[in-house]
Amino acid sequence: MRTPAKHSAAEGHDRSALIAGIAAFATWGLIPGYWKLLKTISPPEILAHRFVWTSVFLVVVLSWQRRWPEVKEVMRSRRATVFCLTSGLAVATNWFFFIFAVLINRVLETSLGYFMTPLVNVLFGAIFLRERLTRLQLISVLLAASGVLYLTFGYGRFPWIAVTLCTTFGLYGLLRKKSGTAAVPGLFLETIMLVPFAIAYLVFLKLHGTLLFDRGDWSLSILLVSTGVITAVPLFWFGYAARYLRLTTLGFLQYLAPTISFFLGVFLYHEPFTRGHLITFGLIWIALAIFTFEAITRWHSGRVREAMESAVCETPA
Repeated sequence: MRTPAKHSAAEGHDRSALIAGIAAFATWGLIPGYWKLLKTISPPEILAHRFVWTSVFLVVVLSWQRRWPEVKEVMRSRRATVFCLTSGLAVATNWFFFIFAVLINRVLETSLGYFMTPLVNVLFGAIFLRERLTRLQLISVLLAASGVLYLTFGYGRFPWIAVTLCTTFGLYGLLRKKSGTAAVPGLFLETIMLVPFAIAYLVFLKLHGTLLFDRGDWSLSILLVSTGVITAVPLFWFGYAARYLRLTTLGFLQYLAPTISFFLGVFLYHEPFTRGHLITFGLIWIALAIFTFEAITRWHSGRVREAMESAVCETPA
């Protein structure tokens, strides 16, 4: 039984974790506005800077938190190192196409991609981890697929950016799960392994006179350096939220980011929103509603079962 002090501390953690979760997903939802500020720079150069400055920022964080032993422990495992390399490639692909999509005014399609991500995660779990799909989960996945097919044949354009984003992020989540590394050490290894390629590309641009960094525009240079903070800080918030919040709460919060991006794309950037888009988004929103209902039902059933088992165990013989 919790004492009043412990109960108060738990409530404090829950409240701060909820704030952290909202801050993380809201930042990810608003981040298209940040990439729009860098529209004069090519996506490959932005991506290279993102890897370099994220690694620099994480070096500072790991030193401050004294977590280098965790990094060394992961590096001793060949399996974990390989998974970090492959997950780094997956997140690099995801980052590139997200930045690319924002800069060519396809924010709405990025929103579609991240609405589809939870369903792709379920599908990958069934394919790669042999997790059985429930009937409602299968219906959700089929509805999402129907939405993509409708946009492809009804609107005449395959939403390849959305599909690429949800696929690469789904693969990233799968690889991170298999690697078993903590958030900060794992992200550091993912980025640091690709930093040599990022630096080589930036040197190539410098030698050819096309590097836009440090050309007298200090505001642009500061924005590029801050890509490390923009990348890492929401992950810290998310890590804290994941530690103290229920999975069902996190499940609801994850829809905050694509919802914000959706409103940015439609109302701020005035991207086309046709009848085909409405039907596609509608099918995916219905799929997510079914998926969320099923997840809540399973969670509630699990809690009831645990309570009954606990009551049986505590009953005197």
